[in-house]
Amino acid sequence: MAVELLMPRLGWTMEEGVFVQWLKQDGEQVRPGDLLYTIEGDKASNDIESFESGILRIPPDAPVPGTTLLVGALLGYIVQPGEPAPFEQGSGDRRQESGVRSQESGVRQRAIVARSPIPDPRSPIPDPRSPIPDPRSPAISPRARRVAKELGVAWAALTGSGRTGRIVERDVRAAARAQATPVRASPLARRVAEELGVDIGQLASDAPGRRIGRADVEQAARVAVPAAMSGTATPLSGVRKISAARLAQTARTVVPVTLTTDADATELVRLRKQIAADLTSNGLPAPSYNDMLIRLVAVALSEHPALNASFVDDDIVQHAAAHIGVAVDTERGLLVPVVRDAGSKSLQQIAADSARLIEQARAGTSLADDLRGGTFTISNLGMYQIDAFTPVINLPECAILGVGRIQARPVVIDEETDAVAVRRMMALSLTFDHRVVDGAPAARFLNRVREFVERPYIWLVR
Repeated sequence: MAVELLMPRLGWTMEEGVFVQWLKQDGEQVRPGDLLYTIEGDKASNDIESFESGILRIPPDAPVPGTTLLVGALLGYIVQPGEPAPFEQGSGDRRQESGVRSQESGVRQRAIVARSPIPDPRSPIPDPRSPIPDPRSPAISPRARRVAKELGVAWAALTGSGRTGRIVERDVRAAARAQATPVRASPLARRVAEELGVDIGQLASDAPGRRIGRADVEQAARVAVPAAMSGTATPLSGVRKISAARLAQTARTVVPVTLTTDADATELVRLRKQIAADLTSNGLPAPSYNDMLIRLVAVALSEHPALNASFVDDDIVQHAAAHIGVAVDTERGLLVPVVRDAGSKSLQQIAADSARLIEQARAGTSLADDLRGGTFTISNLGMYQIDAFTPVINLPECAILGVGRIQARPVVIDEETDAVAVRRMMALSLTFDHRVVDGAPAARFLNRVREFVERPYIWLVR
């Protein structure tokens, strides 16, 4: 029996992925555990292994490297020796005529399969009178489906403008505007609007009751794309596309507040120099400032668990362990590998984990599990000579710590005598989601982090 090879779902939010390459050739013998092909999912590339033994058969119309495919798209088959591939058997339903089944889409050790979620017992029972969805209906993103329900738009009749023809949120909102505002336009204006990519429904809503003419459409097109504008359009990469979607989601849902304070990092600098001198003399790598921050933040979170939480489906989920993400700049975009159970690890263990995770992120070999499951994130821009900034929360986490450069500055160390000394100062910026935590608890947490920076021996002995 032939086995289908499908585009796997490598995360709960993954809807599409990029086919990178085949790792086996058409007609080659494969065994369970052999790596078949590589895909790029949500920020990570994954080698997909075979669960079956047989012969790999790649259809003539198989996707070429670099193609973006929806989850579940057909890639190829594994057949038994002497068995023809379904695409060699002519037309017809390949499952009925050739006995095709699907390999479970996933990866052992190399990736995690996101299975269909168990139905929530609190969910309403579907109305038996509701129409059964037509399998021929166009694909629609989950967010677009939700917006369509809110706005009362019959999305099945829409034409999608997303990649692969999928209906996205802008299509639904355009249809809602068209329903709310009757479009009065000449046939020529409608045709020109379609050619120039102008939303004629938006024009109608901007000028209710007015008949839209060709001149209105052409004017809207000129405003949307000024004639003087020039340049090269570059499609969003997989990582950039995911980042853009998540940042937009953060902007729509989070109530962000940023608190900033200065910390005297003189003792932290001195401690790192001492640790580095001792470790390097014994041939061991020295921890970075990020490694020290991961450790001290994890200890601070154990004292202030309200910041180690997530907002999920109108519930505040309190996490039992601190999994600290570290923002890493890579050629493919911003990635956030996660140091797990940072509160229970020594500084040296954290240094080893973070070095491995950062190296894999920059090389593009991160595993899917390495880039998810964080409960708090640290973003350090000190190496770029940035003093302070406003970091953006990495959903579903409720807080992120922004770290600026360590700078030698004159500081008043005794207010009574006005004594001044040169100290190594560091700016700390905490952005938190006000839906999850209030300002006072967030301020207490940030103050504790500042204390740990100024007196590192407090957390070092824990």
